[in-house]
Amino acid sequence: MLVRLATPFVILLASFWYRSGRVAKNNILNVPNLPDGYYQDGDWKQHCKLVSDEEAHTINYCEDMTFWDHFNENGQLADRYVLLGCDPNRKAWNTVMGPLRDPAPRGYLWLYSTTEGGKPRRITLQDYPESHDFHPLGLEISPSRGGNQSNLFVVNHGRERTTIEQFALDPVQPYQAKWTRTLSSPYFISPNALALTSPTSFYVSNDHLMTRRLPNPIGHILPIIESVAGLPLGWLSHVSLDADGTLHHEFSAFGVPFANGVALSPDGTQLALSSTSLAEIYFYTRNTTTNALKHIHTVPMPMLSDNIMYDDAGILIVTGHPHFPSLIAVAANKTDARAPSWAVSVSPLSPDTKFAPSFANRMYDMRAPLPASTFAPATLSHEVETLFQSNGSAFSSSCTSLRDSEKGILYMVGLYEEGLLVCRP
Repeated sequence: MLVRLATPFVILLASFWYRSGRVAKNNILNVPNLPDGYYQDGDWKQHCKLVSDEEAHTINYCEDMTFWDHFNENGQLADRYVLLGCDPNRKAWNTVMGPLRDPAPRGYLWLYSTTEGGKPRRITLQDYPESHDFHPLGLEISPSRGGNQSNLFVVNHGRERTTIEQFALDPVQPYQAKWTRTLSSPYFISPNALALTSPTSFYVSNDHLMTRRLPNPIGHILPIIESVAGLPLGWLSHVSLDADGTLHHEFSAFGVPFANGVALSPDGTQLALSSTSLAEIYFYTRNTTTNALKHIHTVPMPMLSDNIMYDDAGILIVTGHPHFPSLIAVAANKTDARAPSWAVSVSPLSPDTKFAPSFANRMYDMRAPLPASTFAPATLSHEVETLFQSNGSAFSSSCTSLRDSEKGILYMVGLYEEGLLVCRP
């Protein structure tokens, strides 16, 4: 009788360890032995600088950022900004990790010119409804070409529901975002990240089916179970808009545990999707006409992958959290808590390369103090290399990185960190 009762539990435990044992061991049960700081292109103390809002401290808890590129009439890059979505109130209102205590204080959008340098400037939200909350998560903006306006889409985790806000930004007045409309859908259960396919269409990830918005106590319990157990309940959708704002929604990929960051390659033919719970990146080929996706590769990460972004050279930059309990401790304001940071590049290997039988079992990323190969097995499709890592001393809770591949500059923000980290080689 006891054996019969224990059998289902043993099967569930074995299934969990088969799928999530690597993550549980490396990123939950043990604290990674990371250095104070490491930057691939030089001493981090000399090459990395924190850009912050020293007066109001509102470049704080920035979850996502993206490049806003301005191209001239000849198609040449004339200016490049870093656009940041920040929410200093995240420890009081976080619909992904909790708590849901106070949704009133709004978050902010910031703009940092990579050509001018200097201090970032806060973006004014023109015509934004006073009754609307503003808690930015994922965001994406279309480039400006020949002086045209750009469409900006921002995932907004409001008090009642999560929406996607659309704004227009004009290069003539870059620090003013004119609100266009609020996008809502019954399929926006827990939208997280965006990747534009045109100025009026995008992929959007949905990280959880069971969210913190559920009534207590299940709202405290089920989302954690979904995350830690790696339940395949997340998905990816494609959304397109008509001129009048009519929304068209199509499901693109199902069964992704904690579907988080999403990125489209520069040529638009490949999409990458981050599964945070399993610490993996899924690669898909994309039909540029129908937006249909076909899975081609899965690449394991050494950390719980968060947001991702392709650089100009088509190399994927992945940023994430090496130790989940430390991140939870920081979110809960535990004394002296700090959350480690890790960012890597994921470069495709040539399909024509002839691999030795032992290639998939090799050590790699050996320049880093803690090589990625310590936590993630090698693959035949991609090479993973550490760009930045820290035990939380140099920079904490990294969630998004951008790399300007021409200048070699790395930009990083942290989920519970203040400021924009800028590392120049």
